[in-house]
Amino acid sequence: MSDTPRTQPAHAQIDWDEQGQPHSRAYDDVYFSNTSGLEETRYVFLANNDLPARFAALPSGGRMVIGETGFGTGLNFLCAWQLFAETAPAGAQLHFVSVEKYPLSRADLQRALMLWPELEAFANELLTQYIAIHPGFQRLVFADGRVVLTLLIGDALEMLPELDAQVDAWFLDGFAPAKNPDMWTPELFTQLARLSTADTTLGTFTSAGFVRRALKDAGFHIRRVPGLGHKWEVLKGRFSGELSKTAKPWFARPSFVAPTRSALVIGAGLAGCASAASLAARGWQVQLLERHAELAQEASGNPQGVLYLKLSAHGTTLSRLIVSGFGHTRRLLERMQRGIDWDACGVLQLAFDDKETERQAQLANAFPNDLLQNLSQTDAQTRAGVSLSAGGLYYPEAGWVHPPALCRLLATHPNISLQPHQEALELRRAGELWQAWAGDQLLASAAVVVLAGAAEIRRFPQSAGLPLKRIRGQITRLVETTESAALRTVVCAEGYVAPARLGEHTLGASFDFKSDDLTPSAAEHASNLELLREISADLTQRLHAEQLDPATLAGRAAFRCTSPDYLPIVGPLADRAAFANAYAVLGKDARQTPDIPCPWLDGLYVNSGQGSRGLITAPLSGELLAAWIDNEPLPVPRDVAEACHPNRFALRELIRGKK
Repeated sequence: MSDTPRTQPAHAQIDWDEQGQPHSRAYDDVYFSNTSGLEETRYVFLANNDLPARFAALPSGGRMVIGETGFGTGLNFLCAWQLFAETAPAGAQLHFVSVEKYPLSRADLQRALMLWPELEAFANELLTQYIAIHPGFQRLVFADGRVVLTLLIGDALEMLPELDAQVDAWFLDGFAPAKNPDMWTPELFTQLARLSTADTTLGTFTSAGFVRRALKDAGFHIRRVPGLGHKWEVLKGRFSGELSKTAKPWFARPSFVAPTRSALVIGAGLAGCASAASLAARGWQVQLLERHAELAQEASGNPQGVLYLKLSAHGTTLSRLIVSGFGHTRRLLERMQRGIDWDACGVLQLAFDDKETERQAQLANAFPNDLLQNLSQTDAQTRAGVSLSAGGLYYPEAGWVHPPALCRLLATHPNISLQPHQEALELRRAGELWQAWAGDQLLASAAVVVLAGAAEIRRFPQSAGLPLKRIRGQITRLVETTESAALRTVVCAEGYVAPARLGEHTLGASFDFKSDDLTPSAAEHASNLELLREISADLTQRLHAEQLDPATLAGRAAFRCTSPDYLPIVGPLADRAAFANAYAVLGKDARQTPDIPCPWLDGLYVNSGQGSRGLITAPLSGELLAAWIDNEPLPVPRDVAEACHPNRFALRELIRGKK
């Protein structure tokens, strides 16, 4: 995990020529040929990677992974998507992973894509999803999961080492080597080789000798072929070097292949619904077991939750996960009804003391202005619509969400069968399948099981060792008044208050580490009202909160589920006793990497510990889980995935000598 601040990419600075063609100010170069952009893409990248035939040859359930070194205007991606839609069989999937140091603004992207009317249908889909594109890994999902785009926003030499994927075809693109020499380096080509397989191909528009020689040194068999238009020659190649190996068996991808694409998800809260949605989009038949009458009845059942980005200026694992998760959730919300299911009203985090003021100043320097803005007290009050005691950080793309609506969106898929009133008490392995039992009643069976029932998953021996803890939280519901309707954005300090939804504001939330009683208490309502006073005395007055009797207030209590390091627990489960025996040497020397395969519990996975950030981390965790199960490119940096891995706790215990 890196804790070094990174220079954050800004949007591309674009100039437009007389023909309406985009030109990079930073690199003094064009994004594509002025005369044959489409033809060049289809020849250099699609034809030279033999994609028409390879797409057509994919089996149902098959997958093609394309890697690209310069997303630019998205032209190559859109052309690949169009070809895939025309030639690949139903049930096949396209994964497109692309690096971009300076992403175009949405307005510039829209203007550039207007140059290609024949790609309009695909371009419109891209523009719809082109929201909250911030530094790091950003996942965009199209065509009901048939096409997945993972954008790595940052410098290629920083981002590609973080990627965990097996790439089938490379689009070696970007500005010309003479204009962008920092990218066309042996270090970059080493990363391409690391991510390649025995069948990986490559196409690039350049024929520069030093590029050809460096690619050969990296393990690619390269040859020059006739070019197109003004280019005399271009390069195509195939990887013929040594395949890379995973260094850490306890974080390796399980070799288990499910005999059927059937999955059982236990728990229909946000983590469970997200897990089910990501698997269903990949063609899995999913049974979603829920012990209550409906989904989202526990921590995911609050009337309003906040897209609360608690970030670090130092590039921590959690901070990178939050930025990626925020973007993924934010794009999902566009499919929901604004004002009822969610609202992008913005979130304001008040600088309530000197320490918080200093922290916020560091964040403002570390992140781009379209993600967060440091506002003075006057500007913050203008944004909020009420008087405040301080300024703070404003997140313009954030807001509030009705979590049950997001759960319903995720769980509404023809491949998902919601089964209410089904409480799994025991898991058994029967041949190649897992079975969920309640006493002597068999509830369901499937090749893969995902445990997504928050801290309740500790009832199963297979996951009993995970250090999950419950934290009680209570929200207070306050009736909107004529005066409180002025609140225009979520405001947070130690607690939060949201603009009204259906005539009610949500205020909260308390933290109680000891109580197991979910009956709302007057004492915690009173505590929430105190949080409101700290946020805004003006809003307190507008809500007539001083006259309210806490004993008469409506609210709701539920348990958050969190881990000791406040990261979610997402990934495959191992046999804990066998794990301790296999890697016991780590107790004596943590630098050892025993060449012993991890003793996985084949087909058993977990998605839990989302804590108070579930709206941001749970949907992306569903994608991470599906990537583990289907052996896909991971949607987060490898070190982030490892930091969220269930095995991290058993590994730490061994190293610390606690078997």
